[in-house]
Amino acid sequence: MSRHHRPRTFFGTDGVRGVVGETLTVDLVERLGKAATLWAGGGRVLVGRDTRGSGPALEEALARGIGAAGGTAVLAGVLPTPAVALLAEDLGVVLSASHNPPEYNGVKIFGRGGSKLSDAAEEEIEALLDATGPGGGAVETMDGAAERYLDLVRPRFGSDLSGLRIAVDCANGAFSAIAPETFERLGATVTVLGASPDGTNINAGCGATDLSLLQKTVREGGVDIGLAFDGDGDRLMAVDERGAVVDGDGIVAAIALDRGVDRVAVTVMTNLGFHRLMADSGIAVDVTDVGDRYVLEALRREGAVLGGEQSGHVIWLDGHVTGDGLVAGLLLCRALRGRSLSSVTGVMPTYPQVKENVRIEGRGRVPGAVVREVERLNAELAGRGRVLVRPSGTEPLVRVLAEAETREEATTLCATVAHLVRRELEAL
Repeated sequence: MSRHHRPRTFFGTDGVRGVVGETLTVDLVERLGKAATLWAGGGRVLVGRDTRGSGPALEEALARGIGAAGGTAVLAGVLPTPAVALLAEDLGVVLSASHNPPEYNGVKIFGRGGSKLSDAAEEEIEALLDATGPGGGAVETMDGAAERYLDLVRPRFGSDLSGLRIAVDCANGAFSAIAPETFERLGATVTVLGASPDGTNINAGCGATDLSLLQKTVREGGVDIGLAFDGDGDRLMAVDERGAVVDGDGIVAAIALDRGVDRVAVTVMTNLGFHRLMADSGIAVDVTDVGDRYVLEALRREGAVLGGEQSGHVIWLDGHVTGDGLVAGLLLCRALRGRSLSSVTGVMPTYPQVKENVRIEGRGRVPGAVVREVERLNAELAGRGRVLVRPSGTEPLVRVLAEAETREEATTLCATVAHLVRRELEAL
């Protein structure tokens, strides 16, 4: 498990995020640009953004901050998060709130070589928010950034997809102008969804967080596999030929078996059925806190190349540096090898999972009585199921997850523990 630092004020599980004009202001973005550039010692900062209407104004603010710190802001325009990571110079910064609704935006920062920042690095950046920079920076634009990214990705991860019929949902986000054509150039027949961004429709009724449109399209026929990205393109969810959802657990499992890896890293949310399949296949599993940065840390520590989260972050490090929805999609299509997606993923048993969010005031922690009861329940379940309780890294919630062999048992477990969480929080 990852080391826990003292809580950061602005940084959550994945960068800084908030409603634009409320918790995420132009001033904060400018200060973050300045602080991150000072932390990096100046240099060239590649800036990409997703398709939110607030992007251009925040890009200007970020560039001012980078310039104030003596750095050069290299503006690449709309670009998926994994592309910024791959092309990052001294720093890479993405203006995106990922899968959040359109009124949100955020700042994600990558270090040299596209590495995610550690908790400690984020604390160091926060400490520089009010520092004065030397000024004298510059702004440049980078043309053709998406093509540079695809020139790296296609030869490394692409395969002959002739005859494969794919529905691709781009969430009206950063992959809208890139992903459909990539699959077509590899020979697939592509049905395109959610690829008309207008600044207000990112993740709205489409993409990895709302698969209903993709499922409907697949069920209407003529499609072998559905792929859905989130707004900034670092997540992938899939739909099999029958319209059933294949989440990050299923995608990682399919790639693990296809590529014959000996070790994977996943988070505490990953389904027990995944663990059972990996054990049966002789593949070691490292378990981390929730957050793709912790999966990345574990992969680097263990020298492994594949990991991911149930939510669709899939990381393949042989030729890449971070989670990439397009790369995950290319690897999943390759793993089919002429078979249906349902037959590929059908080898993994899936335990029913029931989740409930308990709203709290401010940043949460789990009361001691709840921790002790969860430990007792998990010992009693002895691998036939489990309960997980954790504070959200992005919202004022405590998340409860219960998993068991039947949905009824999982529902009862979840309700019991969520009730206990409420009672204990009220008593505080």
